[in-house]
Amino acid sequence: MSKPTETYDVIVIGGGPAGATAAALLAEKGRRVVVLEKEKFPRYHVGESLMPFCYFTLERLGVLDQMEEHSFVKKHSVQFVTKGGRISAPFYFFQHLDHPAATTWQVERVVFDEMLLRNAESKGVDVREEMLVENFTYDGETITGVIAKGKNGEEYRLQAAMTLDCTGRDALFLRKKSTRIRDPKLKKISIWTLFKGAKRDEGLDEGATTVAYLDGRGWFWNIPLRDNIVSSGIVAERDYLYRGTRDLKKIYERELQENSWIREHLTQGEQFGEFWVAGEFSYRAEHCAADGLLLVGDAFAFLDPVFSSGVFLALKSGEMAADAVDAALAKNSHSAAEFEDYGEKLCEMIEVMRKLVYAFYDEDFSFGKLIRKYENIRPMLTDCLIGDVDGKDYTPLADAMSDFADLPEPLQHGRAPEAAQ
Repeated sequence: MSKPTETYDVIVIGGGPAGATAAALLAEKGRRVVVLEKEKFPRYHVGESLMPFCYFTLERLGVLDQMEEHSFVKKHSVQFVTKGGRISAPFYFFQHLDHPAATTWQVERVVFDEMLLRNAESKGVDVREEMLVENFTYDGETITGVIAKGKNGEEYRLQAAMTLDCTGRDALFLRKKSTRIRDPKLKKISIWTLFKGAKRDEGLDEGATTVAYLDGRGWFWNIPLRDNIVSSGIVAERDYLYRGTRDLKKIYERELQENSWIREHLTQGEQFGEFWVAGEFSYRAEHCAADGLLLVGDAFAFLDPVFSSGVFLALKSGEMAADAVDAALAKNSHSAAEFEDYGEKLCEMIEVMRKLVYAFYDEDFSFGKLIRKYENIRPMLTDCLIGDVDGKDYTPLADAMSDFADLPEPLQHGRAPEAAQ
């Protein structure tokens, strides 16, 4: 049975980092906001490693004290390991950034995401969990709200001047409109699991994110978490990983033997829980907005996970979305064209990181070769690795990387409809 239509200023679909950030900041601006989340928090999610520039959005949200109270593992650096087990000199953030943001965190998303959602709730956001959004409502071509179903099958109709799709890789709007465009070369899949009691490096390196190479430019991530737990996963081409078997456990155990650093560290621990898989990571929407709708976080775009950009882009785009939507509401204009600057800025940030991802997967590229030839480029490379990509010119870094790798041309899609023409 359908209930009476409810009215808000903004409907946010999805309570993950992007949705919780946008909702909290819009509520602080005095907007009446509802978050519709299909799951019941806390819930498991992969993507535990934060880039240092997440700090500034977390500061604006007012949750830095909570981050410290949770005693998440401190992350001081990123390090890279050859297939033979030789480790690079770590990229220590504090050597380049004299700011508290130089120390970031390895977080359990089950804790981190709930913290952000409850923070939004504490600011007056109406948070409704176990509420599945099934469709959008329209007035002509303009989205005016959503139709959702509660856990007991009740139908809810909600309307708002603006709706934010923050549904992550589910990408509700893109699925319904078939406008998710895959990156032409970044067609990877990932298999991951958890370990207890695995070996950790010492000192400042204890909390480092480690990227360890495999054949065919595949790689392992190694992310130390609290309670002596490590998140470990493989990212590689589908054909490479699925050769011979599709059994996730067998694939993982086979690849574990292919990098001596990973083998040494993980075999001292014990794998527990299930093996998860996700495929075809990289995509972007044709447009970032429609009339009455804005796409945020993974619901708009996702890059390969190698540089841990997922949570950073979710937080940053959530912050940007809140400011852009508040400005549109103040003008009483909800057309897609209002979000031209939002789309342009977000695409520019993604393109900086996308070039770095393409270089990483090129067989002729290595960070060692890059730094040896262009020693002066290391600060700019570190800027990119920490997430300092808002409004900075990274042409010198791209020019240097192009000596070793074929870099992509910027994608033309992703902007607001009028800006993309």
